[in-house]
Formats: sequence, structure tokens, C-alpha cells
Amino acid sequence: MNRWHKQYLFIKRNAEKLIFVLAALAATLAAGIIFARIEGAEQARLQQDLADAVLRFHVIANSDSSSDQELKIRVRDAVLDYFAEEMPESADASQAADWARRHTDEIEEAGRKALTRAGADETVNAAVTTCYFPDRTYGDLTFPAGNYEALRVEIGAAGGHNWWCVLYPNLCFLDSANAVMPNEGKQKLKNVLTEEEYSELSAASEFKISWFFW
Repeated sequence: MNRWHKQYLFIKRNAEKLIFVLAALAATLAAGIIFARIEGAEQARLQQDLADAVLRFHVIANSDSSSDQELKIRVRDAVLDYFAEEMPESADASQAADWARRHTDEIEEAGRKALTRAGADETVNAAVTTCYFPDRTYGDLTFPAGNYEALRVEIGAAGGHNWWCVLYPNLCFLDSANAVMPNEGKQKLKNVLTEEEYSELSAASEFKISWFFW
């Protein structure tokens, strides 16, 4: 076997190996794309089912100054207290949203009173509207990003950081320092979602926590 023939066989063997590796990479990439599409479709389905089942709560501060951020918390607490005292038991998120629409004047008044007690005179505007929310973790549940119906409360110029929770079913923290969520609200959410969907919410939260500490 002459030198040129040996080189030819060497090149041929390596070319075959390269073709095999490239084919394997292409197959892996194709499988990854298919998996990502399936995963994306499942997330979209979960997000839509959640959007139909919850009413979220969004409070936007006048600015990012420490005083305006403190006022945001005062308005938040006043609105939550108003809901706890006045809103009747709702059968679903749609009923809760309808009730909030009918009582936006009272919600705004509750917020303004909280500001007045703190010596502030910013405006408070409330409306039930559809808002885009990024991925958000509430305790041990992670809600996927997407459009959700929400009670949106804007303070003054509404140019500061915001605060969020789920108003119906009530998933606003009982103890915000330790992220303690009402068990009643979690149970209501379980009742309107499938077992698989609820597990997906918990699994996403566990993954984020694991990744953070990794």
C-alpha cells in the first residue's frame, strides 16, 4: 500500500467520523427544537388557563424615592383591607373582576385616605385592565409570563417600581417577609386547575430556587 493510498484511507475514515458527529449534532438540535416548541406550547396553555382563573393586583408607586415606595405599601395595604372587608365571596375570577370594576371609585378612595393619613396628596387611579406580567414567583408557585387581567392601581405619576400579588384567589402574602401565602387561596387555585397544571407551577418554582442556590 503506497503512501498516497494510506493518506486517502486516513482522510476517508476521519471524514466518516466527522459526518457521523455532524449528523448526531443535527439530530440533537432538531430534538431540542421540537422539545422547546412542545414546552413553549405547554407553557402557553398553562398561562392561558391561569389567566382565566385569577385576578392579579398591581400597584405602581409615584417614583422610586424611599418615601414614595413607602406610600405604595400604604396604598397596597389599604386596598387589600378594603377587599377583605367589602368584597363578597366570588365564585370565580370573572366575578371578582366585575366587582372590582363596579367599585373602582371606592378603591381609589381607600388609597387616597391612606395617602392623606401619611400627609401625601398624590392622585390614585384604579382600573381593571389586561396587563403583561413577566415570570413571577409567589411563595412556592411560579406564574409564567403573559397577559393577565389585573386590578391596576397607579399612584401619582406612576413612575416607580411596582408591587404585585394575586387578588383572586387570594395569594397575597400573609407575611411578606417570609413569603407566607394563604392556604385558602392556594386551595382555590388547586380547585380550578388540573393536578398537572398546579404541579407545573410548583415545579417551576422549585427549579428557580434550585438554580439560584446552585
